[in-house]
Amino acid sequence: MSEPLLLTREGAVAIVAINDAPYNRMSLDFMDQLENLVENIAGDDTIRAVVLTSEGLDHFSVGMNLKQLPEGIKQKGSAEAVFDQRLNVISKIENMGKPWVATLFGYCLGGGLELPLGCHFRLAAEEDAQIGLPEMDLGSVPAWGGSARLSRCVGSHHALDMILRAKKISGPEAHRIGLVHEVWPLNELKARAVALAHDLAAQPALAVRSMLNVIVGSEEKSLATLLTQERQAVTANRGTADSHEGMMSFLEKRKPIFNQPLPHDSRD
Repeated sequence: MSEPLLLTREGAVAIVAINDAPYNRMSLDFMDQLENLVENIAGDDTIRAVVLTSEGLDHFSVGMNLKQLPEGIKQKGSAEAVFDQRLNVISKIENMGKPWVATLFGYCLGGGLELPLGCHFRLAAEEDAQIGLPEMDLGSVPAWGGSARLSRCVGSHHALDMILRAKKISGPEAHRIGLVHEVWPLNELKARAVALAHDLAAQPALAVRSMLNVIVGSEEKSLATLLTQERQAVTANRGTADSHEGMMSFLEKRKPIFNQPLPHDSRD
């Protein structure tokens, strides 16, 4: 059997792809592998941005392979443990301090939307995307944080419309309601996501991490907490090599080059 998940690198950008085309189901093996990969990416300072995509151009993902749920319960000990693993992985992505960019195309259903909802940027295909949380049609409800994150992303008005009607929306509609940041033709989508990730990876890593810490989950924080976190970010980024580079590039009217390695210490 092929690996359920593929990892490739382009410099400071990691590209994570679900490898079960055409439907790219999120199998038990996939989630175990993703859990380990997320831990490794979090601890690898050479990775500064991540693209989440899938193999092929048919579908991003139809979500969990429901036929495997009984086996998952047997392996993990309970249905709650199966769902907790997924909730924890998505939370770690969201709170990692490194930007993740998800591509939405074809079917993006159930977990195939809930996982991208934990990412910081979402790009959708201009044509043929079907994006939704259709669990209601199965007599169930989203179980991987979908209702909470979708509501936070697009507001309760649109979240209720999508969830209670098991509604699937297009890429342009997802862009209209604020679910995705950009829409591109399908044949350009993955390249655009990688280009965005490279742009993000080129930004000063500490400043990016600082702003993710302030902004992620900001809807649940008081203004006083946000202002305190912003001041902490200002202090942490004052006097850094990247702040010096930013100022010098401004004065010299050139593009800054951030995240440069420290000069080699000749005493080593």
